[in-house]
Amino acid sequence: MHIQQLYTSCLSEAAYYIESNGEVAIIDPLRDIDTYLALASERNATIKYIFETHFHADFVSGHLDLAAATGAPIVYGPNTVTSFPIHLAKDGEVFQLGELTITVLHTPGHTLESTCYLLKDKDGKEHALFTGDTLFIGDVGRPDLAQKGAEITMQDLAGMMYESLQQKIMPLSDDVLIYPAHGAGSSCGKNLGPETFSTLGDQKKNNYALQAASKEAFIEAVTEGLAAPPPYFPINAQINKGGYESLETLLQQGLQPLTPKEVQALKDSTILLDTRHATVFTQGFVPGSISIGLEGRFAEWAGTLLSFDEPIVVIAEPGKEKESFVRLARVGFSKFTGFLQGGFAAWQEAGLPIDMIIDVEADELAMDIPHDPKLLILDVRKPNEFQAGHIQSAEHLPLADMTDVGKIGMIEEHNNVYIHCAGGYRSVIAASILKKQGFHNLRNVLGGWNAIKSFEDKFTFEVEEVKAS
Repeated sequence: MHIQQLYTSCLSEAAYYIESNGEVAIIDPLRDIDTYLALASERNATIKYIFETHFHADFVSGHLDLAAATGAPIVYGPNTVTSFPIHLAKDGEVFQLGELTITVLHTPGHTLESTCYLLKDKDGKEHALFTGDTLFIGDVGRPDLAQKGAEITMQDLAGMMYESLQQKIMPLSDDVLIYPAHGAGSSCGKNLGPETFSTLGDQKKNNYALQAASKEAFIEAVTEGLAAPPPYFPINAQINKGGYESLETLLQQGLQPLTPKEVQALKDSTILLDTRHATVFTQGFVPGSISIGLEGRFAEWAGTLLSFDEPIVVIAEPGKEKESFVRLARVGFSKFTGFLQGGFAAWQEAGLPIDMIIDVEADELAMDIPHDPKLLILDVRKPNEFQAGHIQSAEHLPLADMTDVGKIGMIEEHNNVYIHCAGGYRSVIAASILKKQGFHNLRNVLGGWNAIKSFEDKFTFEVEEVKAS
């Protein structure tokens, strides 16, 4: 038996490679499938099954490309309807994998088709449960992602999840390994722990959602304090259900080199996405471009802030163009026009206009506060971060809301805007969006809140009641 968790940190996503006697099952693959194919090839094994735990909302799965490359069937659990061929598994159905077996446990709650897969060893002993978004480490999947048109409420799904947990998962052995689809940072739950696997016994003791004394208490616990899901979630779920173009086709479209003049001609009708490091972007960039650096939660912020209906031109560090397009495709972007050949340096060499964002240290902000009546501090962290502590005079505008024109009404043309997040990544994204919207009196606070806190004698801070998010 060989089990390998393939974890992608920027999406907090876990796919799984399970092998026995040269036969392989892949669970919840990402869209870029080369890792799975290479691993099977290295181990002289054959991919026999592709198991999906549900219609993922936070990324586009690689099920179709992997099936095309291997001939392996795509397996979904009960209540699944797709526009492409699948093996529609029955609850309790058993799949043989070498000396191992994989049993289907239909566990509706996160979604109606949500399914867990129970792995038993050659002696029939329960070994591991691949829980998808049903059971996380420290949490359960959010029950508010019913697909559009479904006549079902968040409370209905939470009730189903309670029954699924009580009837299908809690009776399993305490030493069963729990392998979820996500870890900390994912928006698919609200309280995910830092570990990426655990045991069922540990979760029974430590997972708040499994402590509920009744179904009613469980529903209240898992539905309270849920932040709105990212706007791209329903888009990705529909892509996973309806199908998509191959990644190879998308990369052929994206990896088309464009000259600076060609990019200049496209910039008013195209999203110019600069994927360089945030600290590099502020020193100079193509006017009107949006910064989302590859060093952070790139795909998640792209899906949250960019339009899926507009074509994209990438401005990347030379050699990072393919990575940029692959990571965009992971969350469903498909309208790729090309990339700026030679990157920003080529734009400069062509003598075309450039823009910049001024970086300031945290202590410089502290010195400016008493002397600048036009100064506006813009804190773009999440609500729970802001509530836990912020500069007394700061205005709060979460980065996720930055593209809502109505919500930036607090900023006036005469303001000198100082933007900060926790560490400096999100603030640069925010500054680039404001630049594109016509605001130019901007300062990016280097190091963000982490740096600001180190000058506690120079700032006045406020703390609010921290709410669940």
